[in-house]
Amino acid sequence: MSNSVAQNVRTFDTRTEVSVSGESSLAYSYQRSGAVAPTGQGRLVLRERPLLGHLILRGGAIVLDEAVREVLGISLPGEPQGLAVNAAEERSVQWLSPDEWLLIVPGGEEFALEKQLREALGDGHYAIVNVSGGQTLLELSGDKARELLMKSTPYDVHPEAFPAGKGVITVFAKANLILRRSTETRWELVLRRSFADYFYRWLLDAGAEYAIGIVD
Repeated sequence: MSNSVAQNVRTFDTRTEVSVSGESSLAYSYQRSGAVAPTGQGRLVLRERPLLGHLILRGGAIVLDEAVREVLGISLPGEPQGLAVNAAEERSVQWLSPDEWLLIVPGGEEFALEKQLREALGDGHYAIVNVSGGQTLLELSGDKARELLMKSTPYDVHPEAFPAGKGVITVFAKANLILRRSTETRWELVLRRSFADYFYRWLLDAGAEYAIGIVD
């Protein structure tokens, strides 16, 4: 990182070495609403992936793509609403707008990753914001996942309109979130931490007829 960038940018490690551990966005929800384990009769499974690293990247696609490929080995999605996932399915980059992408990585990597990206980008025109503390990710899987989504969002989730590798910002249960289809069998909901309990209770209710099970 050049001296000019280093003097004007202040980074902050949100996972400092302290005795207080991080808590899932749904910790309160599990106590309030319960968390029924999946059963053989269930056709839908909900799982939170808590405390992941979420970074918002903004800037020119060419410049950012070079830095992301250098640091993570993943290319930015080549078209709007694209979602790129690495082979291990641990890291992803999603198109949010013409100059905005969401990068999600395993928890604890985000601070070092931000520094590496800033080093790679140098004096380029860009912005990186760590939003890990304000977001969480829920996974939906099972043969009734699409039926639950059809109850919850006006967006067309038919496979022809929503193939694997696509992600959109949409209305969901009278609020907004990011809906992604990371694989043929798994959907992901990226949502604000403050809405986590509301979405959780909505999903429990909408998934009750499918005997939804919770992996906590």
